[in-house]
Amino acid sequence: MTGYEIQPWALRWHGLSVPDLRRTESTFALSNGHIGMRGTLDEGEPRGLPGTYLNGFYEEHALPYGEGGYGYPEAGQTVVNVTDGKVIRLLVEDEPLDMRYGRALDHERVLDFRTGTLRRRTEWESPTGRRITVRSERLVSFTQRAVAAIHYVVEPHDDLQLVVQSDLLANEPIEHAGGDPRVAAALDAPLVSDFAWAEGTRAVLAHHTRRSNLRMAAGMDHELEVSDGVRTDIHAEPDLARFTAAVDVPAGGALTLTKYLGYGWSAQRSIPALRAQVDAALAGARQTGWEGLLREQRAFLDDFWEVADIEVDGDDEIQQALRFGLFHILQAGARGETRAIAGKGLTGPGYDGHAFWDTEMFVLPVLTYTVPDAARDALRWRHSTLGKARERAVVLGQHGAAFPWRSINGAECSAYWPAGTAAFHVSGDVAHAVAQYTAATGDADFDRECGTELLVETARLWMSLGHHDQHDGFRIDGVTGPDEYSAIVDNNIYTNLIAQKNLREAADAAERNPEQAADLGVKPEEVRAWRLAADKMLVPFDELLGVHEQGQGFTAHAEWDFEHTEEDEYPLLLTKPYFDLYRKQVVKQADLVLAMHVRGDVFTPEQKAANFAYYEARTVRDSSLSAGTQSVLAAEVGALELAWDYLAEAAFTDLHDLHHNVHNGLHMASLAGAWIAVVAGFGGMRDHSGLTFAPRLPPSLARMAFRMSYRGTRLCVTVTRDEATYRIVSGGALRTAHHGKPIVVEPGASLTLPIPEAPVPPEVRQPYGREPVRRTPKP
Repeated sequence: MTGYEIQPWALRWHGLSVPDLRRTESTFALSNGHIGMRGTLDEGEPRGLPGTYLNGFYEEHALPYGEGGYGYPEAGQTVVNVTDGKVIRLLVEDEPLDMRYGRALDHERVLDFRTGTLRRRTEWESPTGRRITVRSERLVSFTQRAVAAIHYVVEPHDDLQLVVQSDLLANEPIEHAGGDPRVAAALDAPLVSDFAWAEGTRAVLAHHTRRSNLRMAAGMDHELEVSDGVRTDIHAEPDLARFTAAVDVPAGGALTLTKYLGYGWSAQRSIPALRAQVDAALAGARQTGWEGLLREQRAFLDDFWEVADIEVDGDDEIQQALRFGLFHILQAGARGETRAIAGKGLTGPGYDGHAFWDTEMFVLPVLTYTVPDAARDALRWRHSTLGKARERAVVLGQHGAAFPWRSINGAECSAYWPAGTAAFHVSGDVAHAVAQYTAATGDADFDRECGTELLVETARLWMSLGHHDQHDGFRIDGVTGPDEYSAIVDNNIYTNLIAQKNLREAADAAERNPEQAADLGVKPEEVRAWRLAADKMLVPFDELLGVHEQGQGFTAHAEWDFEHTEEDEYPLLLTKPYFDLYRKQVVKQADLVLAMHVRGDVFTPEQKAANFAYYEARTVRDSSLSAGTQSVLAAEVGALELAWDYLAEAAFTDLHDLHHNVHNGLHMASLAGAWIAVVAGFGGMRDHSGLTFAPRLPPSLARMAFRMSYRGTRLCVTVTRDEATYRIVSGGALRTAHHGKPIVVEPGASLTLPIPEAPVPPEVRQPYGREPVRRTPKP
């Protein structure tokens, strides 16, 4: 049997399927936001796509253009597969353990969401009939940022000679990109050796990249437990360090190897300094020991689940998927510490390892309300790139800060203008995340040190991009919103509304922090100009149809012929010319619908229902970002069964490989979208002005519970068919609202309230052939 088994706290794959290794290497990946390791087998082969990544470590390459243009970025960046320390090869009486040969009598791997480890158990018979059992457990430490470790045990069924080879391996060959822009542009042998050293049980390799000139070091150390008679050796060469142990092990005995790994990189520190950093990481790991690392990992995750867990009664597969998603979001951001959170986290090379706007709009809301320190650190990374964003704005003839569409180090790397630089909403998304984090935490230090400057500089961008027209409105023309099937449009409603909030938040921050505002040269007249522009912001509405326009003129465009679009023509960006997409009413992903979520305070319930029905019929979900948002609005307008279908689609994006590219890494924003669908969709959580809830249960569930943190208080909300119960897990009292009624939840006193009837949903339909799969729970 092969495939994932449904378990509440683990992802288990029983049996061996070599063709499926590529996707399971992504789902079984381990990371702490600083180090990322794909879930390859210990012995290195067979494999799908090897990968070990360090957050922010990249190589540069030229961006080719058939026809260049002013302001086009000239250099791209791609994440580098760094020195691989996961490899432990085993020879059994001269026969290498290779799962493609001999017989795998039993084999399973388990990603445990509570221990934070990847476990493997294999019972293998060699081609000549010798049997062994291998058990291994791997972790990337949440508590010791530069450390990973592997505990590897071999138990022979007969008296056997065993040889283990533990490697550090640089410049592993990896696949090259094809025509799909979502596939990473791979580089050949990007690492140049600077240093190789080995002694005793420890080895260190140091390299630098050829073009970006970033430096890194990787080290390994070992603890070996065997009976007498072991023979060991260690050596290092430029791209390989190897520790070898040979020993005769009797039947019933065991060879136990614990491998500690340390990683470090820098753009400025010297190789000796990086070696010292790696040596220190290894010394710390050995001092803690394997059992100590396990205890630290478990304690870290116990604390995380206390504040972040979601429970659903009635759909075990979604229960597993939700915890799988939360675990990977934590892994992507927990210890990033002023580095970006990439679209794929550190699970694969997809999107070249770039970070996008969806970090701020999808991933950071999860972290803000569960692990706020990680959200703060990700925003500090944005702040650290303000210089590049200001330079980009100057190149574009604008003021303030223009944050990039895609990047690793903060410089724009998008070679496609209409869906790249023109997506100016990225700067508003950064501002939105800043305001959301500040409101949810009350972090005054961040507000003064970073938040105010981010809000001010992004507000200045809108003032230079937009203008007051003769009709007394403030308009922002020639931009691209979240929907990449409409480009260079006037007054994209999402962009205008996110800019409106940005302007008001900047004004509030400047008045809240006058010293910081003075340092930034903010004058009272500038603040008044921000507020006036926000008040006059144009929000396009089609009076004839009674719906808002995604962009000005959108509802006048020709309709897309969905009836004659074949299923295999999706995603349309790979089969249809952009010019045709741009001039018709076809929506790649939630755009206006996303605006109705994050700026729901500017729409009436009637407008939300009408808008949702109109855009639902034109949205094809060619982006993994869409389903989670559609779930939120479906729940709000009363379409609870449809909302559950969309939640399932977001949650299963990677486990079911819905976009056929999970081998390149997981979709962090979609995983986050599933959390958003639970908490903001069925929980009805909104933070437009304070924290409020309007929970309702989907028809197929008997109960749902979710947890979150707000201003240091940890809250649990339990929802049944007729009631919702609010309970303080830890911290002080919480003022909030339940379906519009103000409430105060006191510590030690749960508050249970009735749930009103859901509104009658509008009649909705999806484009022909694009209906979501009706969710049928698996027990």
